[in-house]
Amino acid sequence: MASYIASNGINLHYLDHPGAGPTLVLAPGLTANAHAFDAIVPQLAGHMRVLALDLRGRGQSAAPPSGYTMADHAADVLGLLDTLGIEQVVMGGHSFGGFLSLYLAAHAPERVARLVVIDAAVSVAGPRTRELIQPALDRLGQTYASFADYLALLKAAPYYHNWPWDPAVESYYQADVHVAADGSVRARSQPAHIAAAMDGVIAEPWREHLARVTQPVLLLHALGAYGPPGAPPIVSAEQAAETVELLPDCRYVLVPGNHQTMLYGAGATAIAAAISAFVGA
Repeated sequence: MASYIASNGINLHYLDHPGAGPTLVLAPGLTANAHAFDAIVPQLAGHMRVLALDLRGRGQSAAPPSGYTMADHAADVLGLLDTLGIEQVVMGGHSFGGFLSLYLAAHAPERVARLVVIDAAVSVAGPRTRELIQPALDRLGQTYASFADYLALLKAAPYYHNWPWDPAVESYYQADVHVAADGSVRARSQPAHIAAAMDGVIAEPWREHLARVTQPVLLLHALGAYGPPGAPPIVSAEQAAETVELLPDCRYVLVPGNHQTMLYGAGATAIAAAISAFVGA
């Protein structure tokens, strides 16, 4: 169920998937929205309650002109939990959302029982990653004649190279755009806001933050090429291993796909199974 809530001075949009077990909060990647987890959440149905978020400046959440530091995003999540009356959660996220989860565990440990980090590692927070994700950023700030044109551009993106297209990804991209009266579409996220959020990640002392994380962590990792054959993954095996070593209680699970495709198909199934086993639901 789609819902809106006032949190930290802005209006946040989230998807509330009911369940009888613990509450899992999922924060999406840098430019993504709550529907990024649409292929994973149904496989967790009934085992736990899942709250999938649109972070500020993404999806249908408010997009203030400023306030895109990790502290701002963390305050949004905590405000959401306070308003919903949820004391403690399993905090998880993909990419940017994984960094946000680590930040929350370090700075509000009483609110985070466990962590699910999907394809994020401390040494990834740097200029090289900004270059790797540039194709995903290029669509922002542009207008496309129709959603079909927008989708055609996305299907040609390097991270989908030779990937058998999964229609489950389309709900994510539909939520990604605003459709004008003439049928043209434009990404909801603004380049300046996304750039500010990326700068916010790079600015943080992540090794210091990880030194404060004592909760059990599940690190889900994909080694698929983020582009044509021979392209590197977003998170290398060495970077993932380094993050595992920095955490006192970390379980590592390798899943199929690359940084983007891991959220669908066999990757989604592996992620859902790993989360269920980790949470004990």
